[in-house]
Amino acid sequence: MKKQKVNIVTLGCSKNIVDSEVLMRQLYNRYEVVNDSNDAADIMVINTCGFIADAKEESVDMILSAVEAKKAGQLKKIIVTGCLSQRYKKDLQEEIENVDAFFGVNDLPQILKSLEVDYKKELLGERYLTTPSHYAYLKVSEGCDRHCSFCAIPLIRGRHISKAFEDIIAEAENLAASGVKELLLIAQDITYYGLDLYGKRRITELVRRLSEIDGIRWIRLHYAYPAGFPEDLPDEIRNNPKVCNYLDIPLQHISSRILKSMKRGLDGEGTRKLVQAMKEKVPGIAIRSTFIVGYPGETEEEFQQLLDFVAESKFDRLGVFQYSPEEDTSAFELYDDVPAKVKQARENRLMELQQEISLQLNREKIGKILTTIIDKQEGDFYVGRTQFDSPEVDNEVLIPVSEGVLKIGDFFEVKITSSDFYDLYGSVVND
Repeated sequence: MKKQKVNIVTLGCSKNIVDSEVLMRQLYNRYEVVNDSNDAADIMVINTCGFIADAKEESVDMILSAVEAKKAGQLKKIIVTGCLSQRYKKDLQEEIENVDAFFGVNDLPQILKSLEVDYKKELLGERYLTTPSHYAYLKVSEGCDRHCSFCAIPLIRGRHISKAFEDIIAEAENLAASGVKELLLIAQDITYYGLDLYGKRRITELVRRLSEIDGIRWIRLHYAYPAGFPEDLPDEIRNNPKVCNYLDIPLQHISSRILKSMKRGLDGEGTRKLVQAMKEKVPGIAIRSTFIVGYPGETEEEFQQLLDFVAESKFDRLGVFQYSPEEDTSAFELYDDVPAKVKQARENRLMELQQEISLQLNREKIGKILTTIIDKQEGDFYVGRTQFDSPEVDNEVLIPVSEGVLKIGDFFEVKITSSDFYDLYGSVVND
């Protein structure tokens, strides 16, 4: 009999990508599994995001689109899981018909049962990769013990639970054996890793042990919480050649008043000192950060403080979110007094500033030779990344296809010849 096709559609963050990949591996022997929202299938599983208003809207639109496809006879079954379903299951069940089942973020066995598949413990740590085969996300923990005023993640994913050290190593070894060369470590708060299981932070030790795995060449760190940052981690980044000179550390703001209201654990001065210390301890490190504009009560003066901070810090990469109220968070009780037009204007101003900073930093790379991994080919260019860039969200290195055949997933030394706001252009340096 021909296998039924299950289409796993993943929305939201890289943590959802990992969850979908685990599900796909469990389904692999029973079904034909794909992960493309445009691919025709018998069954669609939608792994939703419920982090901010735009993500919720995208998730709801995807569900409604699937419902229309089912009505038209193009789908037999729809299953919804992930953060939106975890948080708003009852509301979704009441408002959206023709969805066969709604599940939360920790309901893998129940999802499998609904698809007549038994959960296989022997597949623990195994995944069906949806990323290019040379890199993979590696989740080191679930949930979060922080109580940031604007964030609903602890309400959705629960308290911080570190994965066992040995299980992470085993998963990474499996990934390396399958051809993965770059590990992107992710968690809601990566620097908290180990405190709940071992009574101490073990992220630095974990990074060091992962770097010993044959085949792994790059290790990249995402989502480091600024308060309580491990003192030994910068030394590991600087001294370990397999750890990318890259850190994703969401700072959210620089106004001490706003940071206090956000419950971030660091004031403006402490935030400045952390950024300065990272740059001093790891010369040349690329720092990615995110900031929120339009938080309740944010004045024009406080926004100007944020602009000045970004201008002086010259972050290599930057993301900006407009504040949106989240039910059951402490900030939800605050009056959302910054008008939508002002939020949009502030986002635009901050990103325009960052665009100029990015252009300046990219121009400084012209003439340099940078190790580059090739992710894909698009049109007339190979698309690669340096150690300073994470896939999908950061800058890319474009190399003309006319230069010759470059193998996807291999590393090359590339001389940067020109640049624009967010891309570098270069040529492979022949031995």
